[in-house]
Amino acid sequence: MDDVAAILARHAPFDEVDEPGLRWAAVALVLDGATVRDASLLFIRRAIRTGDPWSGHVAFPGGRRDVGDVSLEHTARRETFEELGVDLAAHGRLLGRLDDLRPRTTALPAIVVRPFVYAITSPIALMPNAEVESAFRTPVTRLVDPSVRGEHQVAHADLRFRMPAYRLGDDVVWGMTERIVTQFLLRMQEGALLP
Repeated sequence: MDDVAAILARHAPFDEVDEPGLRWAAVALVLDGATVRDASLLFIRRAIRTGDPWSGHVAFPGGRRDVGDVSLEHTARRETFEELGVDLAAHGRLLGRLDDLRPRTTALPAIVVRPFVYAITSPIALMPNAEVESAFRTPVTRLVDPSVRGEHQVAHADLRFRMPAYRLGDDVVWGMTERIVTQFLLRMQEGALLP
């Protein structure tokens, strides 16, 4: 995965500016494989919880920054351990990060999500906690297959709109997670690691 780290190092990620009232979160894109072409990407399906705007969604392990987190990278590692029992400090290697993202709708909280990319360096067992309904891996090459690209219809209040999505059987990757996946795939394609 040295080539993935090199590509991510060449890209200067966009950093959002901190503002009063802005919340921060981090997620981990966890790759399992020798190269990006044979790697799988780890996703979670969030448990259904009242008051959680991302309830039931497919996502990456992650969450909001706690006051005790020394960095957003620490947030991504801590949340991955809490949600899946995966210790990225012991079993992972940080490859780099992607651009900060904000929700595109004001219906969601004012939050910035910082994505970090990791490679697993030793076998891991997934132990989802109560926040996670399930976890699954998808081959990265499947995500670049045009047949999985599509749209997802979203209803909010009286509005219905379509969002870009990856359709992985019964699982639909859309919203901020879709934007993070697309950003990662574009970086890998620009670096000629993926078609």
